[in-house]
Amino acid sequence: MEPMAHVRPAQGARPRARDLGIVFGRGGTGPLDAITDVPGVRVGHATVRRPPDVHSGVTAVVPGDVAPHAPLPAGVFTGNGYGKLIGTTQVTELGALETPVLLTSTLSAFRVADALVGWMLEQPGCGEVRSLNPVVGECNDGFLSDIRARPVHEEHVRAALDGASGGPVAEGCVGAGTGTGALGFKAGIGTASRTPALAGRPYTAGVLVQANFGGTLRVLGRRVTPRSVGLTGGPAPAAETGSCMIVVATDAPVDARQLTRVARRAVFALARTGAAYSHGSGDYAIAFGTRPQAAPVADDELGPLFEAVLDAVEEAVLNSLLAATTTTGFGGRTLPALPADRLLDALNTPAL
Repeated sequence: MEPMAHVRPAQGARPRARDLGIVFGRGGTGPLDAITDVPGVRVGHATVRRPPDVHSGVTAVVPGDVAPHAPLPAGVFTGNGYGKLIGTTQVTELGALETPVLLTSTLSAFRVADALVGWMLEQPGCGEVRSLNPVVGECNDGFLSDIRARPVHEEHVRAALDGASGGPVAEGCVGAGTGTGALGFKAGIGTASRTPALAGRPYTAGVLVQANFGGTLRVLGRRVTPRSVGLTGGPAPAAETGSCMIVVATDAPVDARQLTRVARRAVFALARTGAAYSHGSGDYAIAFGTRPQAAPVADDELGPLFEAVLDAVEEAVLNSLLAATTTTGFGGRTLPALPADRLLDALNTPAL
């Protein structure tokens, strides 16, 4: 591989992939390179941190005014089902999303789902609602956080939902990514976007990941290990305790069946990053569209959208690593941050 021209990060700065000149694919991004580039999509975080034992939280992806009486087309794909994606069966059956998508810690998922139901019942137009389907995904943050404490409560859920906004999305050790790690490094929340053209018209596809999975990091095809970037320390989390939640949003005119195909590509993209897809890894993607009344494009026009999602997920995972900071947590266990300058050194070293 030829050495690449990269921009070195400023001292103390936590850069994103594109700040370093690391670009995945050929497609352009939205102005923020984030899931919030999709019109109407908002993101909120509530971080729960009580050092050294608790590093957890909740992240809310809020698509407009989604509600049981105003659902959005959606699809789900399970790469490996060792997890608790609450609400999966109804989304699969009906192809409809009725609530925001919330992400959190494994043992807090059920409390978060209950809080989401309470919040939804208070929203305009929901005064007569008698049934709704909360969608909550999770990753196991028990390597760094006292997961048995179940530290995420209703007030955190409401803070994430009420504080959700457009604009730049906080990444790394925030919200549901506060205690997660991936590919041997501290990880967390990451996001990216692309602007594919379908049937000759431009649209936006955005992704958000909660990265917490095992394997060996690959960047532009190069293996990157903690040792290769000069890091030493204790053992990383066992691959069996990993997971990755991926949320995909798009304003492209696609139906629920097509969104299920999009969700598949999101999970496939994890292979590019070096994911191990181990026995105990819960790898899920949920994809939703923001234009429920639009006539869907033909299936043979979907190629650019598929490619956009593959590239955006790969970038979002790396962003989650680059934004994260070294964290010492429960039991004194530590996950190191991926050092951007050493990553660039590793990428510019000629392959053997």
